[in-house]
Amino acid sequence: MNFTTTFRGNLSLLPHCSSCCDIRFQPILASLHVTRPVRCRLGNFSSYKVSRFCRKKRELICRVTDTQTEPDSNNDKEKEVHDGQENQPATASDQEDDKSQPDSQLDSQPQVENQINGNDVADTKGGVQDDGNGEVASGSPLPGVKQLDEYIRIPKETIDILKDQVFGFDTFFVTNQEPYEGGVLFKGNLRGQAAKTYEKISTRMKNKFGDQYKLFLLVNPEDDKPVAVVVPRKTLQPETTAVPEWFAAGAFGLVTVFTLLLRNVPALQSNLLSTFDNLNLLTNGLPGALVTALVIGVHELGHILAAKSTGVELGVPYFVPSWQIGSFGAITRIRNIVSKREDLLKVAAAGPLAGFSLGFVLFLVGFIFPPSDGIGIVVDASVFHESFLAGGFAKLLLGDVLKDGTPISVNPLVIWAWAGLLINAINSIPAGELDGGRIAFALWGRKASTRLTGVSIVLLGLSSLFSDVTFYWVVLVFFLQRGPIAPLSEEITDPDDKYIALGVLVLFLGLLVCLPYPFPFSDQAVSNF
Repeated sequence: MNFTTTFRGNLSLLPHCSSCCDIRFQPILASLHVTRPVRCRLGNFSSYKVSRFCRKKRELICRVTDTQTEPDSNNDKEKEVHDGQENQPATASDQEDDKSQPDSQLDSQPQVENQINGNDVADTKGGVQDDGNGEVASGSPLPGVKQLDEYIRIPKETIDILKDQVFGFDTFFVTNQEPYEGGVLFKGNLRGQAAKTYEKISTRMKNKFGDQYKLFLLVNPEDDKPVAVVVPRKTLQPETTAVPEWFAAGAFGLVTVFTLLLRNVPALQSNLLSTFDNLNLLTNGLPGALVTALVIGVHELGHILAAKSTGVELGVPYFVPSWQIGSFGAITRIRNIVSKREDLLKVAAAGPLAGFSLGFVLFLVGFIFPPSDGIGIVVDASVFHESFLAGGFAKLLLGDVLKDGTPISVNPLVIWAWAGLLINAINSIPAGELDGGRIAFALWGRKASTRLTGVSIVLLGLSSLFSDVTFYWVVLVFFLQRGPIAPLSEEITDPDDKYIALGVLVLFLGLLVCLPYPFPFSDQAVSNF
């Protein structure tokens, strides 16, 4: 009889088989022992194999029961069965039988166990094989990570140590495992708080293997349940570029300086080709370029200070030029693996908070103080309809002076600061690897941030039909910063409430700056504001 087929076909036969062994073979052993001494040894050996075989069935039943039972509600039973299997004393007859047992019989139990758990052992290399379809599991709790083309297989002995000694009943009870992109994905039940559990497992892993492996405690996108992924550290390759990072960043920075100056010289903006014949006119845009650059610089400084306090390594910022508003800010890569969502939230929100704060202060100062030359910049009042925040505060501070269809003279600082606010707002859009996308990921997790990215790109695409600025930006996001965000070491624990409030504030401010002001500039609008 094929035991594997019988076991998979009907588990209810196993208890009956166990009792059958005890009743049927013991009388035969007794009779054979008295009448035929030679055949007695054969009878003992044959009956031993059958009884041993049945005992293995009972052990496998216990193991399968452990695997299929929910550990959260049966912790004591799991520990009792587990301890009973490991600490069960061997009798003298069992020791003698083990010496005479053939090698093929000794290897039958782990082979059957591996078939039950669905974890096929790899070939002589000692790694983990692919699944039955010959494909490595993906899908992917570990996206956005640069790995070697050739996977470094984790030996089976290491996997057993991870499963039995590193993970445990007090941290993460493993119910299943499968190969995953050069590592192993463990499915099971998380015990206790995710942050403390991660620390315990990491400490045990470091004591066993040093820094050879990297642990990720993530959320499986297939069923939203916690999973643990262990990969060799050698497979995690840092991102590299064909052009040296500083050289590329410097080139982008020079172009951004040019567009910042150009943006504040309307005479040159109307005819870009004339710029090279009138380079001296670019000096007229120096004050506005300095103010906008100051807001962008404070934004990046906020990222840097928050990154140092959380241990996050940032790459060189790539400033993105724009002839419409001078610059779209900077693209800054995170070069290492972030520990948790709260750290990512601190780094992502620090830049926009700093930029919004300075830009808003300069914006109010521009309304409060008149222009130095008494004229300033003459703009149409309809300009302030382009931003809910700018239009609301303009109407609140200027009152009846601000009316639709009427030109108005404002301090140039208003326009310069407004450009800085718009740059921060664009970076706060919850899409991809923008600051807003990272904030959304830190607040609500990977699945929600992925959906927000899709919605944001669709809305930007629709807005681009009416604005060339939006079209330029949606192309930039779609090709350079749509993600996915690299995995964090531990993605399950939510940030603290005070950091959640800061993240929501950044997203809200960005929305106020980007949304248009829908109310007419009239006396009635002022009274209702």
